[in-house]
Amino acid sequence: MKNKFYITTTLPYVNAEPHIGFSLEIVQADVIARYQRALGKDVFFNTGTDEHGLKIYRKALEENKNPQDYVDEYAAKYECLKRALNLSYTNFIRTTDAHHVLAAQKFWIRCLKNGDIYKKNYKIKYCVGCELEKTDSELAKGKCPIHPNLSLEQIEEENYFFRFSKYRQPLLDFYKKYPDFVIPVSRFAEVKSFIRQGLRDFSVSRLKEKMPWGVPVPGDDSQVFFVWFDALINYISALGWPEQKKNFRAYWGNKRNPNALQVAGKDNLRQQSAIWQAMLMSAGLPNSRKIIIHGFITVAGQKMSKSLGNVVSPFELVKKYGTDPVRYFLLREIPPTEDGDFTYEKFESRYNSDLANGLGNLAARVITLAKISNTELPLVEAKVKKRTEFSSPFKFLISKQIQNPKFKTTINKTWGKYHKALGEFKFNEALVAVWNLIGFCDRYIEKEKPWEKSQKQKEVIGDLLLAINEIAKLLEPFLPETSEKIFQQLKNKKSKSLFPRI
Repeated sequence: MKNKFYITTTLPYVNAEPHIGFSLEIVQADVIARYQRALGKDVFFNTGTDEHGLKIYRKALEENKNPQDYVDEYAAKYECLKRALNLSYTNFIRTTDAHHVLAAQKFWIRCLKNGDIYKKNYKIKYCVGCELEKTDSELAKGKCPIHPNLSLEQIEEENYFFRFSKYRQPLLDFYKKYPDFVIPVSRFAEVKSFIRQGLRDFSVSRLKEKMPWGVPVPGDDSQVFFVWFDALINYISALGWPEQKKNFRAYWGNKRNPNALQVAGKDNLRQQSAIWQAMLMSAGLPNSRKIIIHGFITVAGQKMSKSLGNVVSPFELVKKYGTDPVRYFLLREIPPTEDGDFTYEKFESRYNSDLANGLGNLAARVITLAKISNTELPLVEAKVKKRTEFSSPFKFLISKQIQNPKFKTTINKTWGKYHKALGEFKFNEALVAVWNLIGFCDRYIEKEKPWEKSQKQKEVIGDLLLAINEIAKLLEPFLPETSEKIFQQLKNKKSKSLFPRI
């Protein structure tokens, strides 16, 4: 198990085009997955689409489409993110997949047998945007604060309920045992406060005659699953649960797995860190390992909204600027667990200062110097037999061969800061460490003047080549395409602009 690593994003609803808000989540998860692979882990990286529920059902009707045809169309758009953002996920699950439906039904039966699912009449205020019940204390001026443009709906019917109230103390005990369960601590404090106030049982089904688009409830043809109860189960159905026991044990474990991770937005905090954990307890399954909560991306200070016309498409950004610049902006500019703001001015400023003038300019200068002086990259070929070994970052540090002691110390300190930052999921701090090394290289060039012939010329350029190689390895989880281009330019000594100025 110790060589296995499981990571999953939440599943976005397929009621709209992909935007950079979800792109942030999946790119963060992709960096973690690539980093863990570089550390030698066998990574199962899950993402997908959430395709049931009232919101999607109504959108399909609005567009005069069969719900399955509607979700097929939109799921394909989310799958296109893999190429656009150069994602390395290994599994794409859809909640309409036949296996997921069966797994959800078997999960339901386990909770039912445990006495945690029962039937009753109820009346609630419901936000279709959140697909959640809203209490008066959660409302702002009678509206859902997340979807203030939507009117709350009154739902009154007989449904099945999940005995959430039973899990107040078990959840608090679990949180006490694992004080790093939710990152950041501010979000963890928020969910613990919510739990301490007491929990209310919640509806886990809907009447089929009113809303037929959902997983059928086992043994009751008149009801379908409430969307959240269905969707959360994807995190284990993706692993083949319950049939593929060996695969499930390998990546999820028989007890809490230290190598399992969930990335989620702050609007999913309660669902992921409380509801899902209680469901797992009810089904007699191990709880998930750790949850990283990221914030929202605003656009020029406003939350993205189709009605405001400020939704930013990752596809359009990639088309205009390229994949790695988009990845870089999301990881460097947006704080990993807080809200961040997008503007084209900020994007282009980062692009020009950090990528074109920073990384791109340094790589071009050093490779040009190497070509002019006929200096080779001083690799130990006996140790670096294959390209896969060359780019497997963290086992063989070429920095050991650097001649200048201060340069060697700087590179080794960079690696230390980098590992610490990624161990704490601080993507921006890891990138700051890399760009500080880029700045050191620039200053080293100005000091040593390697364009002038001297006894130290080749030694200086050789050190710079090794440093560029280290930078390329450091960037592999973040900017995989750029990293590969640098490796190839080092190999061929052919400098080509990585990031033309805009």
